[in-house]
Amino acid sequence: MTPMSQEFIEIAGARENNLKNVSVRIPKRQITVFTGVSGSGKSSLVFDTIAAEAQRLLNENFSMFVRNFLPRMTQPQADSIKNLSMAVIVDQKKLGGGSHSTVGTVTDIAPALRLMFSRVGTPSIGNANLFSFNDSAGMCPECNGMGQKKAMDRELSLDMTKSIQDGAIQLPGYTKDDFWGFGAIKAAGVDITKPLDKFTPAEFEEFLHAKERKVKFNGVNLTYAGLESVFTNKWILRDLSTMSERTQKQMAPFITMGPCNLCHGGRLSQQALSVQVEGHNIAELSAMQIDALLDVIKSIKAPGTKALVATLHDRLSNLVDIGLGYLSLDRTTDTLSGGESQRVKMVKHLNGSLVDVMYIFDEPSVGLHPRDVHRLNELLAKLRDAGNTVIVVEHDPDVIAAADYIFDIGPGAGTTGGEVVFAGTYAELLTSDTLTARHLNDKTLIKTEVRTPTGKLQIREAHANNLRHINVDIPTGVFTVITGVAGSGKSSLINQVFLRQHPDAIVVDQSPVGISSRSNPATYIGIMDVIRKAFATANKVDAGLFSFNSKGACENCKGVGFVTTDLAFLDDAKLPCDVCEGKRFKAEVLQYTYNGKNVDEVLNLTVAGAIEFFDINDIAQKLAALNDVGLGYITLGQPLSTLSGGETQRLKLASELHKQGSIYVLDEPTTGLHPSDIARLHTIIDRLVDDKNTVITIEHNQAVIRQADHIIDLGPEGGNAGGQIMFEGTPTELVKSKTALIAKYL
Repeated sequence: MTPMSQEFIEIAGARENNLKNVSVRIPKRQITVFTGVSGSGKSSLVFDTIAAEAQRLLNENFSMFVRNFLPRMTQPQADSIKNLSMAVIVDQKKLGGGSHSTVGTVTDIAPALRLMFSRVGTPSIGNANLFSFNDSAGMCPECNGMGQKKAMDRELSLDMTKSIQDGAIQLPGYTKDDFWGFGAIKAAGVDITKPLDKFTPAEFEEFLHAKERKVKFNGVNLTYAGLESVFTNKWILRDLSTMSERTQKQMAPFITMGPCNLCHGGRLSQQALSVQVEGHNIAELSAMQIDALLDVIKSIKAPGTKALVATLHDRLSNLVDIGLGYLSLDRTTDTLSGGESQRVKMVKHLNGSLVDVMYIFDEPSVGLHPRDVHRLNELLAKLRDAGNTVIVVEHDPDVIAAADYIFDIGPGAGTTGGEVVFAGTYAELLTSDTLTARHLNDKTLIKTEVRTPTGKLQIREAHANNLRHINVDIPTGVFTVITGVAGSGKSSLINQVFLRQHPDAIVVDQSPVGISSRSNPATYIGIMDVIRKAFATANKVDAGLFSFNSKGACENCKGVGFVTTDLAFLDDAKLPCDVCEGKRFKAEVLQYTYNGKNVDEVLNLTVAGAIEFFDINDIAQKLAALNDVGLGYITLGQPLSTLSGGETQRLKLASELHKQGSIYVLDEPTTGLHPSDIARLHTIIDRLVDDKNTVITIEHNQAVIRQADHIIDLGPEGGNAGGQIMFEGTPTELVKSKTALIAKYL
């Protein structure tokens, strides 16, 4: 395409959130990356302006009847927005859908696989819907297509190393003193002296599922049935919620979701499960790792399947190419991480045939090992080369380097950001003097002087998910980073095995913060009550007056700050409340002051400003933590719903810093962080470790890995090809490693 024919998306005078009359021309049908520090205004420009307006314009094409069912979008604050295409937004919001939504259904691979079985499966049973667990004709009648049913948790209920008389049955009612339970088992002739793990398979099956029969114990007639059968009748088939709170609390831990007895997790009818292609039924293929399934699909040569095989091959290959080969098609979408969800959505769109679409990505590199980032770049290029405009919000240097054009937003965050500080190519960015450019040119050095551990935390025989009964020691008193490709077992090792053994560890993960327009940083970190008491004491009035959720709320807007007007079929209009002028409080409340400011003025203080304003220890410590994680520019009363992903996670970290704990577990804390913010994160981690804490971080970021005291690398790949310890040691030792994949990227 010659420069003369290049088209642009043109934005003039954008003013959403902190944007300062920003005007940009974004080249169409190219990859454009927006970068800048967290809170600089990237998301305000890309999502709140460009994506929001594209979505609003698209919705306007529908009839008023249809629009009434769609989310109502207000026009972004900008002088003009021109030349938009239809927007497809690929964000990190987790895919919902419950247990009936799987990787196979959401990527449209499952329908193609069902069609394959209906055409060439043997024996032939007919239509494709007979292979769907979401269709009444195909679902297992026992579990309604769930694949699971409530069942007794065998692991908690039974100690397999003990005999029944020595307490093998952990359930209430089965000690030697319990006449009805223990007595019936003894009278039924079950060997109560033999450890359960010495039972033959037939004996164990009889013990669990023996049919009901009458027995006599000490002259009393009793009813005996297998332990699991009794448990199911007594606690599963009856509604536990109708029982006493004491009973619920006592029995709930022993109830878990287990495989359906009829389909054994296959979800389908016995008829559907009897049909095979290449020696496998559809449930077996759906449970395979995608990279292994791809090999099976390649081997199908049946007549009339060429087009179907090609479709399945392309869609499965896209999942492997984006680094998700370790997933299976039957994996439910609500168990995927934010990064996995985004990559699954990306593959879904790659399978589509729309062109001249505007694809907008929110940090697609999240959760990706450096080895896999080039795969992401190839997929972005594939979308561009199909004639689409690709817009990416990103911090990863390798993704930025793959862009055709780059906008750097800044120079700082919050009120100090909101401007375009650079626009041009990657080569031009490297020669500029922006904060992003300085950090792209400044490589973090590998740590050579590491701390000496004070002890060790042992993990033995770890076998959760794909972990291969591994043994590993995590040193105490130092900073340990857990590395490995996506799906290698990092989260299984730390978030499951380690945290189960060390439940007192302070965890800062990526689970969402409860967000509403009424919650703000002051309420989240727990200083709002202290502020209210300070105002109440200074003015000798009720502390409830200084809450816009209570007695102090403006009666016109109920403390929300705006009034919503329903315009029938048109979008709702949200206008600032004309009584409180958006301040949320009654006028009488604003007459009370503390140190010369009313409560609205205090909530409008930045964190940095509030540190100078307050002389209260309970407040100072928590505000200092917010400042330390780089959130000094946000205001105390800013709704949490307006914070970016990076800001929200750092808010979470700040809320944990003031706690007294000896072990901190951080799950990819660099998510959403600009390289300059990562340097600040190092400072916080160093302070925690220097204060004699142990810090364990799951991370892909090379700058963090280089600064670790100790590194544990899992792999070599994801899923079935992972779950092994590939390396343990210091950063300087890691660089020489021949087994750890991350080594060559450092």
